This record gives sequence, structure tokens and C-alpha cells, in this order.
Amino acid sequence: MLRIILGAGGAVLTAAVVALNLSPIGQIYLPSATGIVAKQMCSLTWVSGLEPDRARSLYLDPLLGDAGSLLNHHIDADNHQVTANFLGLFWTQRAVWRDGLGCTLVHGGHGFDPELTAPVTRGFIAMPLDTAHRDAWFDTEALDAAMSSAFDEAQTDGRNTLGVAILHQGRLVAEHYAPGASAETRFHGWSMTKSVIATLAGSLAQDDGLDIRAEGEIPALAAIGDPRLDAVTIEALLRMTGGLAIAELNNGMDPNSQMLFTQWDMPHFAATRERLHAPGEHWQYMSGNTILASDALQRRLGDSLPEQVAALRARIFEPLDIYSAILEPGENGVFQGSSYMYATAQDWARLCQLYLDNGVAADGRRILPEDWYSIVAEPTPNSGGGYGMGFWLPTEATGLPPESIMMSGFQGQWGYVMPEQELVIVRFGATIGVSSRSGRLAREVVAALQSSASAPAG
Repeated sequence: MLRIILGAGGAVLTAAVVALNLSPIGQIYLPSATGIVAKQMCSLTWVSGLEPDRARSLYLDPLLGDAGSLLNHHIDADNHQVTANFLGLFWTQRAVWRDGLGCTLVHGGHGFDPELTAPVTRGFIAMPLDTAHRDAWFDTEALDAAMSSAFDEAQTDGRNTLGVAILHQGRLVAEHYAPGASAETRFHGWSMTKSVIATLAGSLAQDDGLDIRAEGEIPALAAIGDPRLDAVTIEALLRMTGGLAIAELNNGMDPNSQMLFTQWDMPHFAATRERLHAPGEHWQYMSGNTILASDALQRRLGDSLPEQVAALRARIFEPLDIYSAILEPGENGVFQGSSYMYATAQDWARLCQLYLDNGVAADGRRILPEDWYSIVAEPTPNSGGGYGMGFWLPTEATGLPPESIMMSGFQGQWGYVMPEQELVIVRFGATIGVSSRSGRLAREVVAALQSSASAPAG
């Protein structure tokens, strides 16, 4: 009798698992959950260099909530990979680290080469703290107070500020890091990466004659064979007006979660979504737009992933002395340009500084067209004035200088570019469910800046 009962119970459990696996929870939610755990633990460990237990407690456990206790991960240090699963058995996902390429979720092979690498050409170049410039241009007590407010109690109130760096006129005037992080920590920018892709578009427009308004330039859409999709331009995608159904709700059940954590070919997934609007007709923030643009732009950089990585570095990063940046590809080798760039706080700030310098590197090399700032800062119709092209824009409610542009990413990642004040402020953290108070930090730094009339020239 016991054997019969156990057999019946096993059959019921098996049927329940099969039914769950065929449901949206099994098809999207649980694979997304194990996917984000595997991917983030891999990147935070080997790309960011954070202590694994601290990384999970900061970035993942608050995000996963009660479900976190059911999600296990295993770090295989010898093979540089992380696996994660549900209840130790189900919906296993695997992320693999490769030198210079970061971590990639590997769903089923698809030609993925775990031995492929693209090592960085040199180490991170630290900027010296320019205390003389700081003391001449800032109310130092007010600046210190602004920095303290970004970190004081941030580890207990859920903000978890991890790093802040501030540039004025291209000089480092302040930086601070939480315990466990440092100037050499590569911070995950999340959707700040979208601004990097907009910058790549500018570089290609400057040097290769890219026309961001040209039709028929999106390979993943062209492969669908729907002539209506030819009208989708790189500009429409970077402005979030592509019109495809790739909703981004970040709830683990939305198309964006499905794309990021369950798909080996993200551009194809995005391209095959339903067409809801004509391009330019409707604004909706969706990472799938940037994935399609990333694919189109990356193909202009070379024929192989190592060639493309080298070209990206040579075009944008190396002229700015940025050597920490890692832009991770998906399983098919396409840059995950919506979400997965990691770099030190100073190097993120250097990228912001490029826009203050009107697209020109320190050696005089022009990286971006002269009008590129005005293009990315032009409000996209139907965005409420809050979104440009790959950058967020300040509205009246933010209290920020109106000419500013902003990089912004999930969990409170921010990069502020303020031309009138000649300021760059970057803030990184692991903020879930509360305000990061980054806007307040930016306003306090602006307030600490002395007027040009009272500060020295040069």
C-alpha cells in the first residue's frame, strides 16, 4: 500500500511540475529568476570583482524577495561559470565568464565559444583628485555634506549607495565608495548602457557616414520580410519609438524579462514581436528597441566579435582613457546594448565628460558630430519631454538644470551631464524599492559650486 501511495504521489508531483513548466510561470518567470541570478552572480563576481555573498545580498536578495530562498546558485571558480536553479533541481540556468567579454547566459550552445576572449589592452587609469581645483571652485563643506548625504545611512535605508564620482571641467573633485567597493570596481550601469549605444551611433555617424534616419538599416527586422518594418530607423529605436510589443515591466513575466534571460538571439526575439504602432508614432521605454539598434550598429564594426570589441574600444573608450569598460554580448555574440556594460565610476564619468567636451577627446580627435549633444538632448515626441535619444532629460519637477542630459539605469544608476555648470556626477548603487536620492545629490552638488564670478579662471 505504501508503495502505491508513494507511486501515486510521485505521479501527481510529476504532473504538477510538467503543468508548471508549460505555464507562463515555468516558461518565463522561473527561467527569468534563475537567469538573473546566474548572470548577475557571474558578472558581479568576475567583472565587478565584488565579494559574492555581499553581491547577492545587495543586488539580488532585495529584488527577489521571498522567492530568493528558493533560488540557489553555485559558483564554479575553476571554469568561471555560475549555475542557478529553483529548489536545487529545476529551471537551471548557466552563465559563463570570458576574459574581456564578461558573462553570458548560455541556454543551449548555438555555437557559443567558451574559449573566446578579448582581453583588455591595459589596466584602469585612475584620475588624481584635484583638491586645488575643488577648493577654488566649490564650497567644500557643502560638497562634503552632499557626498555624506549620499552615503550616510544609505546602507540601512535601502539606498545602498556604492560609488559616487564628480568631475568639474574634466577634473576629479570628489569621489567616495562604500566598503567592499573602490575606484577600481566595475559598476553595472544597467540601462546607462543605452547611452553608450547612442554614443556608438554618434561615432559611426561621424566617421562612417551612418544616417540614423535611413530606412531599411535594421538587419533583424529586414530578415522578417515585413516591408512595414523597413520604416523603423536607428533613431526611432534609440528614441524608444520602434512600435513593437516588447513591453518592459521588470516583473519577470514581461517580454523584456523573457528576452534578457531566456533567449539566445535577442535581436530576433525583439524583431518578431507584434507591430503595434508605426515607427515614431508612440513612445514607450523598451530595451528591445536598443537591442535591435545595437545589432545593427555592431555589424558595422567588423566581422567577428573580437574585431567588433576592438573597434568599439578604439573608437570610443581608448581615446578617453577608458580601459575598464566591458560591454557583454549575448549568446549569439550581439552586444547586450540595453543593459550590460560595466565600468569604473571614473570611466563612466569620462564617457559623460565626452558630451561636455562637445564630442572631442583630449588629443583633439573628434568622436561625435558637433551637433550630437543637441540630437540626443532633443525631446522625443510623446515622451512628456523626459526622454531624448538614449538619454533621459530633466523635467521641471526634477529641479535640475534644463540643458542637462542623464544616463539612467535600474537599481539607481545615474550619470548627470550639466553643460552650464561644467559638471559630471555619477552615482552607483543597489537600490530597490526606495528612492536613490540621486537627484538630490545632483542638486546639492550644483548648489555647492561657486559662481564663475568668484572662482578663478582656468
